Amino acid sequence: MAISNIRYGEGVTKEIGMDLQNLGARRVCLMTDKNLSKLPPVNAVLNSLAKYGINFQIYDNVRVEPTDQSFLDAIQFAKKGEFDAYVAVGGGSVMDTCKAANLYAASPSAEFLDYVNAPIGKGKPVTVPLKPLIAVPTTSGTGSETTGVAIFDFKELKVKTGIASRAIKPTLGIIDPLHTLSMPERIVANSGFDVLCHALESYTALPYHQRSPCPSNPIERPAYQGSNPVSDVWALHALRIVAKYLKRAIRNPEDREARANMHLASAFAGIGFGNAGVHLCHGMSYPISGLVKTYKPKDYNVDHSLVPHGLSVVLTSPAVFAFTAQIHPERHLEAAEILGADIRTARIKDAGLILADTLRKFLFDLNVDDGLAAIGYSKADIPALVKGTLPQERVTKLSPRPQTEEDLSALFEASMKLY
Repeated sequence: MAISNIRYGEGVTKEIGMDLQNLGARRVCLMTDKNLSKLPPVNAVLNSLAKYGINFQIYDNVRVEPTDQSFLDAIQFAKKGEFDAYVAVGGGSVMDTCKAANLYAASPSAEFLDYVNAPIGKGKPVTVPLKPLIAVPTTSGTGSETTGVAIFDFKELKVKTGIASRAIKPTLGIIDPLHTLSMPERIVANSGFDVLCHALESYTALPYHQRSPCPSNPIERPAYQGSNPVSDVWALHALRIVAKYLKRAIRNPEDREARANMHLASAFAGIGFGNAGVHLCHGMSYPISGLVKTYKPKDYNVDHSLVPHGLSVVLTSPAVFAFTAQIHPERHLEAAEILGADIRTARIKDAGLILADTLRKFLFDLNVDDGLAAIGYSKADIPALVKGTLPQERVTKLSPRPQTEEDLSALFEASMKLY
């Protein structure tokens, strides 16, 4: 198991200046995005840096849903700055960009594709020491403050991929629920769906002892190892919190208890999937985001078309879990029960349909777009969506049930309309 150190509590952000002082940091890179740079979370970090006399430079050019080019811009900034510590304040996009900047600044002779996941990149193991990175999440979704994963859109191939290595996980995640109070409703919803799918996918992933072959050297052991007894604990716990608090957190921005719990659930699910991995919802989500046409989501202040990551993941979830449930149906049934299904008279062979219906009801209650058709896709796009899923082997091979191209086509087709 690999996980970042975590500090949780209202107001803990004010300690970040002391943390950097304790690390002996002399030149700090603070990364965020343009929207956040004006909001309270960044302000809280700046106040602490000023109070403890920390010398820093701000990079606020992070792109929401980063691309290879936006990663390269941040990497360039990091190389020039010769920083000895990093602070990322934001959602997954900011934390992932900062991880990449830290990695390539520490490895100046590396080509960009050296560390990118195979088969798109070379997937080389990271052997260089990285600088300390403190992550301050402002959404309750990606769990990126605990994981060694950084995701981006590879523009040339119109596909999302990433870098996965334990070496890039943050040194410390500062989980301060005050930061979630400035999140608009749809951002709470979409980031919450990411937590939901992290938990469901890592709990139903191919078990760790069925992965093969065992790496010849531990350095080659993948970050995503398959479902395992330790990740299971975190995944189920996160799922219970989502079931209890997500709707409340979305519907009432003043509900501090719900927002604080979702902030924790995001980290808990991160601990689970950061070691077990995710599977088909995530594998299929990458082309859904990457091939976006004109969709612009409510509550996101962006100048480009965008399918938020959590939305791209959750839209296929009913179809995916109906498909995977014939393997480990009891786990699918357990998940459905946690999410509110009455399974007292359920037949084990119906586990997939029960979980799919439970998810549909959950999404319908939260006004989620009615499937892929509602965000601009049609049946004519299915071949391109399948083609974009095929390179995502790092996650698709963790599906408990192997899938053919025909299976993927059928799953995309089944996800065109949800209700």
